[in-house]
Amino acid sequence: MIIIEKTCVMNLENAIRGARNPMNSWKRIDSSYDENGNYILGENDLSLAQRLCRSGSDHRKFIRQIFVSVDITAPLYWWKEYDTYKVGTVANSTSTMHKIHSKPFCMEDFSCDKMNTETQDYFHHLVEYLETLRLKFIETKDKTYWYSIIQLLPSSYNQMRTCTFNYENLIGMYNSRKGHKLDEWHVFCDWIEQLPYSRELITFAK
Repeated sequence: MIIIEKTCVMNLENAIRGARNPMNSWKRIDSSYDENGNYILGENDLSLAQRLCRSGSDHRKFIRQIFVSVDITAPLYWWKEYDTYKVGTVANSTSTMHKIHSKPFCMEDFSCDKMNTETQDYFHHLVEYLETLRLKFIETKDKTYWYSIIQLLPSSYNQMRTCTFNYENLIGMYNSRKGHKLDEWHVFCDWIEQLPYSRELITFAK
């Protein structure tokens, strides 16, 4: 399971202006904002942006200045793979260490949508036991119960992070993960495809 929400794309105008700096071609800028406040690339700017993007990372430096902020809720097993992308990305997460005991455990806290029925039945008992440990920790403040929760916690536990990328990061993530075995990566790549000018600047779809 993965939930992607509160997407915000920023700095497209400044990035496009910067793309024209090497040739001092600012007079050819033909992009503008629409009535909803969206920055719409004109024919000249879009053509330049596409040519630069397809010419390689050295030529498309301007897309490193197109920023994306988004909230992602996903299981720890997905975040473990996501964490290989460190350069140019930032993330602030909900704290497992500080807040794991602050609410009751329930099935909705975990990604168990792909489990078969037998596994879900077993997992239900595990969640109940985690809740027992949580209540004992709250009652006694005995840290062994807290450690028991942390060390028993399944990798299917969902964590929310507010993440920031740039379009160059997303090119690498999209190309590396679009054929991945995990369904969560397919949902993530589908989200990338819906970003403004993704076809022209990220996925290079024809």
